[in-house]
Amino acid sequence: MKEVLGNIFKISLREIGIMRINPIYGFCTIIFPILIIIFFTTLMGEGIPVNMPVGVVDQDNTPTSRAMIRQLDAFQTTQVVAHYPNVNEARKAIQRDQIYAFLLIPKGTTGGLATDNQPKISFYYSSVTLAAGSMLYKDLKTITALGSANVGATKLAAVGKANEEIRAFLQPISIDMHMLGNPWADYRVYLCPAMATGVLMIFMFLITPYSIGTELKFHRSREWIKMADGNINIAILGKLLPQTLLFLLVMYGFAFYIFYVLDFPHPGGVLPILLLGLLAVLAAEGFGVFIFGLMPSLRMSMSVCSLWSVIGFSACGATFPLFAMDSIIQALSQLFPLRHFYMIYQIAIFNGNPLSDAWLNILALLIFACLPIFTIRNVKRAMLLYVYIP
Repeated sequence: MKEVLGNIFKISLREIGIMRINPIYGFCTIIFPILIIIFFTTLMGEGIPVNMPVGVVDQDNTPTSRAMIRQLDAFQTTQVVAHYPNVNEARKAIQRDQIYAFLLIPKGTTGGLATDNQPKISFYYSSVTLAAGSMLYKDLKTITALGSANVGATKLAAVGKANEEIRAFLQPISIDMHMLGNPWADYRVYLCPAMATGVLMIFMFLITPYSIGTELKFHRSREWIKMADGNINIAILGKLLPQTLLFLLVMYGFAFYIFYVLDFPHPGGVLPILLLGLLAVLAAEGFGVFIFGLMPSLRMSMSVCSLWSVIGFSACGATFPLFAMDSIIQALSQLFPLRHFYMIYQIAIFNGNPLSDAWLNILALLIFACLPIFTIRNVKRAMLLYVYIP
């Protein structure tokens, strides 16, 4: 055992020396991950998009219509930036990306509201940017309902109705809504852990086959295996140990920053955070070793790992619900480590449920970490017999 630990230590020191003289390791394990964390955590400083530009076509131009416009401008996510004389001008502004939506108040709207003629107030919004379109749709729909309610309240007050009667008539059912887990509707809480971790896992996916493949490329493979006394398991452990420690440092630093500095909700506590960080690093590195064993080519293994990690963004369910996808995609999503990372984060950290509720996802990440068992002999064969082909 002492000799085994000594070999692992010697190989790790050798790997640290390689990492010191090759700047790609420093960029992919420290510099780029820090930049990625800063980018995703500052991408939405307010938590949700605010002051998104909208326009107004006010053909009625009455105190009532101007009051509606002021109310629309008062919403947090909406800012009225321009008034247009007609619909064509407003439509061109949307096409030029100057505004995301506009409200059309036709002539005679106020008079129609007063005489129960049901005037039509229209709003147009662009869904090219899905988040902006859906949020502005909510604001525009709300403001049209409020305009109708204000006129209705005025009419009822004029005929002598009390405030309680007016409220009961305009809103017979009062809705008591509670947003669980994230009452601030902070988009960073949903997206940052999955998206930032997904990018970090890309670096883990790529650096792992790169560090093994460069042994062949620079004709160091036989020396590497010899230092492990021919034991490929010891060789892999020694080589990946420095990278694993660096990636764990980044993952735990990221977790500390979002959960204890930015104060993202984490009712699940510290244990799931520590476990999830470890499983994510081991799963990504295990998959990288497995792919290199399947195809002992630096170029091909890195290409497959990069493709696999990027597809994981779409299949993890963070940006679009997985249950709404095709059944085939739902089945294939289980082949991506990021999907299981996101599920454990949701279940055990974000919602505070016990880890036992996510045991299938934990098992899946452990399987990814153990995948090299099936191809480790092929890695050794490649190190001893293969010749690097550019």
